[in-house]
Amino acid sequence: MGVPTVNMLRILVAADTFAPDVNGAARFADRLSAGLAGRGHEVHVVAPSPTGGAGVEMRDGVVVHRLASRRMPGLDAMRVCLPWEVSSEVKKVFGDVRPDVVHTNGHMLLGRAVVQQALREEVPLVATNHLMPENIVGYLPLFGPLRSVFAEWMYRDLGRVYSRADAVTAPTARAVELINRRAGLTAAFPVSNGIDAESYDQARAAVAARRSTPGGPDTLYEPTVLFVGRLDQEKRVDELIRAFARIAPDVPGRLEIVGDGACRATWEALADRLGVAHRVRFLGRVSDDDLMSAYATADVFCMPGVSELQSIVTMEAMAVGLPVVAADAMALPHLVRPGTNGELFTPGDVAGLAGHLRTLMTDVTLRERYGTAGRELIEAHAMGATLGIFEALYEKVMSGTPVAA
Repeated sequence: MGVPTVNMLRILVAADTFAPDVNGAARFADRLSAGLAGRGHEVHVVAPSPTGGAGVEMRDGVVVHRLASRRMPGLDAMRVCLPWEVSSEVKKVFGDVRPDVVHTNGHMLLGRAVVQQALREEVPLVATNHLMPENIVGYLPLFGPLRSVFAEWMYRDLGRVYSRADAVTAPTARAVELINRRAGLTAAFPVSNGIDAESYDQARAAVAARRSTPGGPDTLYEPTVLFVGRLDQEKRVDELIRAFARIAPDVPGRLEIVGDGACRATWEALADRLGVAHRVRFLGRVSDDDLMSAYATADVFCMPGVSELQSIVTMEAMAVGLPVVAADAMALPHLVRPGTNGELFTPGDVAGLAGHLRTLMTDVTLRERYGTAGRELIEAHAMGATLGIFEALYEKVMSGTPVAA
């Protein structure tokens, strides 16, 4: 990704969630900013502080402006900037940075303040959506019909905020269709989150080495199923645990769960109640190195979530060469092709999920074929291409050239 750029830009990336948060939006904003900096741009990020206090830090060649934050009630894994504090802090960042272009990755508290300031200062604005409002509504003290009513309001609010941007993107065609239909946007278009597949070569080599062990790898170790992500209700990890428990009596294997969230204790108790706690490891939040090790020692990746607008962790698993079993929901079918690089199951069909896991855990040849195909398919999502698209987009909005969907 270290490709020199012809026109160096001063880019301000806004992120309602950013590293060390573990979620797709945070990982995208982190990789986008680092990738742009690697191509010669001066990149600044404005994001909530992970500890609460404001400050400035350097991360991978990027200047990160951390704003004062508070924990989001009901969702301890996320922090938010309060409306009566964030506007003045964002205004100061704009004054310090004086960006050529702004790229927001959210429309809520911090993202909204950034959009408003960009409009005041007439700075060209690109907006990317990573949010399904249903994911937030589930944590609010709302009941019954009020949840769907509030979710619809959030979609309309997204439309109101992002309609002011010069260009709007989302990670997949399915994600674009969602916001065009629900938020009333008509000109959004897809740009993949992107992935630097080569950075996973070492993990991929470790997976390949196990598969080629003389005598067959399954004679030497128990196959491992891996999940990576937030442990929150929309990820449906309970279905994965139930499916694993169905096959555990007669199929050797382990389940590793990387991530943390509001449902962790409930799902740990579920594994215990189903009698598989000794074969299910909850690893919590891990470092980048430990995450790479988790991919390298896995045999099958499972994403049972039903609200993935692309799923960066599924892309990472494909880059490592892992076969994928995923829910047939939202944008996951854009990545998983049944019979080619993995299998899809109907959300809620625990028996179907268990069947796919059983097949892949007991068939090393099929795992190898699916994994190889996945590694080839992920090349279409090269991070270099994503960065190039956004660079061209920044130049367009700066020149006032209309951006067509």
